[in-house]
Amino acid sequence: MKLLGKYVDKGMQGNVTLMPEESEDMWHAYNLIAEGDSVRSTTIRKVQNETATGSSTSSRVRTTLTIAVESIDFDTQACVLRLKGRNIEENPYVKMGAYHTLDLELNRKFELRKPEWDTIALERIEMACDPTQSADVAAVVMQEGLAHVCLITASMTLVRSKIEVSIPRKRKGNVQQHEKGLAKFYEQVMQSILRHVNFDVVKCVLIASPGFVRDQFYDYMFQQAVKLDYKLLLENKSRFMLVHASSGFKHSLKEVLQDPAVIAKMSDTKAAGEVKALEQFYMMLQCEPAKAFYGKKHVLRAAEAQSIETLLISDNLFRCQDVNLRKEYVNLVESVRDAGGEVKIFSSMHISGEQLAQLTGIAALLRFPMPELEDSDDDDDEDGAAGGDNSDSD
Repeated sequence: MKLLGKYVDKGMQGNVTLMPEESEDMWHAYNLIAEGDSVRSTTIRKVQNETATGSSTSSRVRTTLTIAVESIDFDTQACVLRLKGRNIEENPYVKMGAYHTLDLELNRKFELRKPEWDTIALERIEMACDPTQSADVAAVVMQEGLAHVCLITASMTLVRSKIEVSIPRKRKGNVQQHEKGLAKFYEQVMQSILRHVNFDVVKCVLIASPGFVRDQFYDYMFQQAVKLDYKLLLENKSRFMLVHASSGFKHSLKEVLQDPAVIAKMSDTKAAGEVKALEQFYMMLQCEPAKAFYGKKHVLRAAEAQSIETLLISDNLFRCQDVNLRKEYVNLVESVRDAGGEVKIFSSMHISGEQLAQLTGIAALLRFPMPELEDSDDDDDEDGAAGGDNSDSD
């Protein structure tokens, strides 16, 4: 994301001008823009013109509109953010108060004005405009005949390619067909890695599978690399890491990212920090349940006691339409930081964020036990309290 202009005064009012440059920037824009904000950008509008004879013609004109956002739709496939709202500035083609849908796309700048900027929104801009926050981990989860090539960025897991190849079974006297099918499958996976993995950015490529599929694929890939002189693969051989996964489906990434060897390899990425924090939370939930809680009510009470060491919170909670509820979560984040605690904001598009969502989207690791919170579990079944006995998570 490119920051083209920023003006926020002491009263936390103002505007920023941004230009999304890659697909993840659209995700940041989706998290930044809320209902009630105003957005200014170029758009195409169909205009009806009446001729002197009374007949009408229509033409499409490019114009710049400012709308008060009423609804937001993020199309992840097309990588387009659609904002619907009423026009709030004079325009020769669009009446004041008329509805229009602005499509925010890559390389199209927009100006965002908020009634009040909070720390979470300003941090999101800093993160989006930091070039070091790009995808630095790639993963291939595979089994015979099925593979997913994924990029793991700071805030989302992007499936770049799904490869499915029908492989004939091994039969007596017909092993050749099986081996041909495997070679075809491995070739497609290798080509997908070459196409989707940017080794200028990616520090680590995880190859994960059950059994020996990963080893066989790794051997095939580097035999081909030597034979066909694929310098890109040969020069980056040290970045590949073979790990176990239970299947070739995307959900297997969950266990892959929790592997201690993997965490060590990707220790300097934000994604690893989130996975590690969630792992610590689950361990604490089992060993010392009085120091691990989830659910809004319990976490707020722990924050009041200044006992939160690490707050785990989903970015999904900051997208709520209720302004007061958002303020409550922003205040919680600020109070935890003021008390010396650490805050991990999880992306709902990341595999770890999906797990946190199953724990109501908010959880906390405490500095000291608070058994009195466990005692109030029965009063708050619907809010999701965490004590060792109450947790129904895997």
